[in-house]
Amino acid sequence: VQLVESGGGLVQPGGSLRLSCAATGPILSIDVMGWYRQASGEQREYVAAITSGGSTNYADSVKGRFTISRDNAKTTVYLQMNSLKPGDTAVYYCNATGVKYADYGPPPVYRTDDYWGQGTQVTVSS
Repeated sequence: VQLVESGGGLVQPGGSLRLSCAATGPILSIDVMGWYRQASGEQREYVAAITSGGSTNYADSVKGRFTISRDNAKTTVYLQMNSLKPGDTAVYYCNATGVKYADYGPPPVYRTDDYWGQGTQVTVSS
């Protein structure tokens, strides 16, 4: 199982970016997918999450500006970021919790684990 992120880059204050994270592998289901971010010299912090049922949650710092969503197959998560501020500059990491996947062994079994993406840089600057 791997999480592959894309969509980061440089944007001016007030601009928008859309991040994507695709989970690949023999995945049966994923409970929760979310985004975290880590600014230079700071600890990683929670940004937003979405459950398999579509419930969403956001950090106070991004409420009203960021929107998290998942595709119908529920293995890809998106983060639409609007009204970006310099304070949003960070490496953004995708997280998948409760990933149930097939381990073909032998013998074949189902396993559940958590995964992180490699991170994508978002820089908000004029």
